[in-house]
Amino acid sequence: MKFKHQPVLVKEVLQYLSPKANENFIDCTFGAGGHAKEILRLTAPAGKLLGIDLDPEAIKAAKENLKNFRNRIVLVNDNYKNLKEIIYDTGFNKINGILLDLGISSYELQDQTRGFSFKVSAFLDMRFGNGKKTAADVVNHYKEEELAKIFKEYGEERYSRQIAREIVLSRKKNKINTTDQLVSLIEKVYKNKPKPHKIHVATKIFQALRIEVNDELNNLKKILPVSLEILEKEGRLVVISFHSLEDRIVKHFFRQEAKDCICPPESLECRCQHKARLRILTKKVVMAGKEEIISNPRSRSAKLRAALKINV
Repeated sequence: MKFKHQPVLVKEVLQYLSPKANENFIDCTFGAGGHAKEILRLTAPAGKLLGIDLDPEAIKAAKENLKNFRNRIVLVNDNYKNLKEIIYDTGFNKINGILLDLGISSYELQDQTRGFSFKVSAFLDMRFGNGKKTAADVVNHYKEEELAKIFKEYGEERYSRQIAREIVLSRKKNKINTTDQLVSLIEKVYKNKPKPHKIHVATKIFQALRIEVNDELNNLKKILPVSLEILEKEGRLVVISFHSLEDRIVKHFFRQEAKDCICPPESLECRCQHKARLRILTKKVVMAGKEEIISNPRSRSAKLRAALKINV
């Protein structure tokens, strides 16, 4: 299966990253290199790009897709949470912009061996890389309270407790190892309940499990301050998220780093000595237009935020 992925908000990414000749950029979630290709085109003749992806198939495909830029691109198969170590190992420096596209790729959704999609029967894997914990491990070994918490917090699932209870009862008889087994249990809970609007009843549970397996929210919390630290002055940070939990983390980080004082409101004087390090470029979240949504339905839920580093 060929690694293919249609990037979202390409025009907007280029607008806010504003790549110029000979500047250096990092794409922390490289995928098939759709955004990277446009960045490299605009940073010719000497601008370089560091591409990071946890999926080895993405890196393999990128070497072929972007072979015309091979002298200006460094590809690393790793987790972006290790960005500081990756930069140290590669010697990549003078970074003018960083892109984080937090969505799952079309390839990963369609790969029947990965278990990301509830539309096909597959093993409940859901790992982006080669981590030890799979979604099957979570479903079969987490306590009922832990499952309910994950479904509620990461999936914002209305019936988190009922679904967790149904899973625990079912796994006492047989292990839940496949996507269709899990979907069947979720549909059982929803049988006489109102269905969510426009999405499948399993969407939120699959999202929650994927986040748990790959520790996505914690990784995002780690990468944001590191990104700010390594950017050059007037370097730009662009983040594309696909659900409210991610967007909330990005929004909070940007707001906090755009303020001089972050002391509690009740403080009579500033004790934190915090200085603003960012200027927010997107007063409101940027979303796809009608034309892009028609050509790429995945872009409907994409939310872009951008900021400029103002202090060194």
